[in-house]
Amino acid sequence: MVNLLISQSRTLLAQREAGMGVLVWLLIPLVAAVGGGLWGSWANRTRKVRSDGPELDGYARFREAMEKPRSGARGA
Repeated sequence: MVNLLISQSRTLLAQREAGMGVLVWLLIPLVAAVGGGLWGSWANRTRKVRSDGPELDGYARFREAMEKPRSGARGA
């Protein structure tokens, strides 16, 4: 009788462990989905609006520098 109770408790424990293993495997995609949603909302947050002024000024300086004749350049 005691042996039967011990084997039943082991079977219940094994079933419980198997059930917990399934829950852990189901939690992995759930945590990944929540993490992905949080990252997506963080990546899509409203940032301080910045005009194109500094970039366009830098491009204008670049164009001016490229259009200047090179000093000391030899003719081919």
